Amino acid sequence: MTVTKFVAACAMASCLSFVPVRAEPPSQAIETGQPTLSLEDLDALLEEDEVEESVASLNSSEVADIIGIVVVLGFAFFSFARKSVALKYISFAMSIAYLGFYKSNLVSIVNIFAILQGNLPGFRHSIPWYLLIGFTVVSTVLWGRLYCGRICAFGALTQVLDRLLPSRLRIDPPAWLDRRLAYLKYGILGGVLVYFLGTGDFLIYRYVEPFWMFTLNGNVVMWTLVAILLIATVFVRNLYCRYLCSVGAALGLISNLTVFRIKRWGECQNCKICEKACEWGAIDGPKISVAECVRCDDCERIYHDQKKCVHWIVLQKKPRAQIITSS
Repeated sequence: MTVTKFVAACAMASCLSFVPVRAEPPSQAIETGQPTLSLEDLDALLEEDEVEESVASLNSSEVADIIGIVVVLGFAFFSFARKSVALKYISFAMSIAYLGFYKSNLVSIVNIFAILQGNLPGFRHSIPWYLLIGFTVVSTVLWGRLYCGRICAFGALTQVLDRLLPSRLRIDPPAWLDRRLAYLKYGILGGVLVYFLGTGDFLIYRYVEPFWMFTLNGNVVMWTLVAILLIATVFVRNLYCRYLCSVGAALGLISNLTVFRIKRWGECQNCKICEKACEWGAIDGPKISVAECVRCDDCERIYHDQKKCVHWIVLQKKPRAQIITSS
């Protein structure tokens, strides 16, 4: 009897093994299994892995460079936010020493050449470069030519020289000439870009910008041109930055998009205090040229000085009742 039951059970099992089983549709398999990823998701994950691997594989020298550029940029912005003259000159010293002579890392016309060609450096070994370029562009859109007025090592050097040299040597061009000379840098920018696009010769930078001087490597012609430029700067303050800098011209064009512009009072229509104090020729009566302004803080400190700014002086002289009524 037992044998008969066993044989019957085997026969039933063999019959069931030949019964076709309907396969589950793909949608059901997806629901019961692990979720699938699209090609876009896979690409994003691979990119994240590459970035994490790149950052994790940085050596001590590269980490130090990143920390250095973050400290310089961070302190420059801090000094800008505090509107402090002392902090501004400390920022100048940091830019000259670190970005200038130590790293020779300045925004250059060569960077514009690279962007036009799409020939950007690899992110892995150029994080400080991307931080500097990114900060420069973003800060220009938000506040104007902050890079020119506080971070550029050459601009910082000429501003320090202007403070150290006797003011009696200085020659201030008349306003009409100053406004016309300011367009010269845009012509230089256009001419250099046309030359580069036509020839592909990026070495032209050596003769249109003096930033290479921080490397202390140059030929006789290059050093002669820099010497002439520095001597001329003794007499005309910020001469290169105001009239000749192609990078300043490019940032001047971008600064027309500036979001947070300098406040102007109603009294600025007739007051000339800030216009006379501006060392960059950026103020013409009530109007500030965002393309020429480098956010040096001079006029902004006057705005907040209740003993110098006409706006505050007028308010102090008005009867309190009139102030309350007008507000």
